[in-house]
Amino acid sequence: MTTLARAALPLDAEEYLTWLAVEKGRAPLTLQAYRKDLAAYVAWLTAAGRGIDDPTLDAADLAAYIAHLRAEGRAPATVARAMVAVRGMHRFRALEGRPGRDPGAAVEAPRVPAGLPKPLTEEQVLAVLDGVVGEGPVPRRDRAMLELLYGTGIRISELVGLSLGDVDLDAALARVFGKGSKERVVPLGRPTVRALVDWFGPEGRPALAPARWARRGDAEAVFLNARGGRLTRQGAWLVVEGHARRAGLAGKLSPHVLRHSCATHMLDHGADLRVVQEMLGHASISTTQVYTQVSSERLRAVYDQAHPRAGRRGSLAP
Repeated sequence: MTTLARAALPLDAEEYLTWLAVEKGRAPLTLQAYRKDLAAYVAWLTAAGRGIDDPTLDAADLAAYIAHLRAEGRAPATVARAMVAVRGMHRFRALEGRPGRDPGAAVEAPRVPAGLPKPLTEEQVLAVLDGVVGEGPVPRRDRAMLELLYGTGIRISELVGLSLGDVDLDAALARVFGKGSKERVVPLGRPTVRALVDWFGPEGRPALAPARWARRGDAEAVFLNARGGRLTRQGAWLVVEGHARRAGLAGKLSPHVLRHSCATHMLDHGADLRVVQEMLGHASISTTQVYTQVSSERLRAVYDQAHPRAGRRGSLAP
């Protein structure tokens, strides 16, 4: 965790973060991001000789802070997240009856431009999966990771959080814990099961397991690093990016792109939207619906290219 993420905050802000963790079950990474956002906001106020309990704070001040973040070149999504944290903290103070007003009550969160995910084609995914060569423990692990990410659409944090007791190869199911520690069960396809069986075999995971585990919990980790510890989120990213480069897809493939690709390809092949929602762990169906837009765009692109009456090929036009 960075120094900024550990920065001391006013007591009200610390209590707000504790409330989010205990009462709302927010994930550690979300809380870390909110802490950074609140620390930056407090620093901005402090530079102006003010604090979060300043009774003169109003909507114009929050609008000025939004402008400040944009002037620093922050991405729209980052600005929007920062305002969620700031407005939430002020609302918490108001509900708790703390001195000062709620300056965020009349401020709408900045809109984030809608962006469609860019999934890989099925051929590109197969190129990545088939590009993992070798029979050592690391290639076996990487094949299992990539098959699991694409085959189930789980998040990278969910992948590295898997423990041995979460995987049932006989039933071809895995239990994952998503945002807010929400539990769900995802099915495992045959290629994923084969890859996991190979990884759990004597030439795979046991070959990386140390004689003595360095940390409690590493012994139960599904995926290990080369030193025998639980694979971290950053380590898993590096694995995926490495195989992306080998497949000629540098800059186009990440763990989240594999998640996008899983959802899009399922919908392309007729999967029900709510089934995909359940599988990916989306709290709202509207989150999953973005993939229907991707599929529609791909359908349009294929139609325009292939159909003689699509209007892009003039040879058969009347």
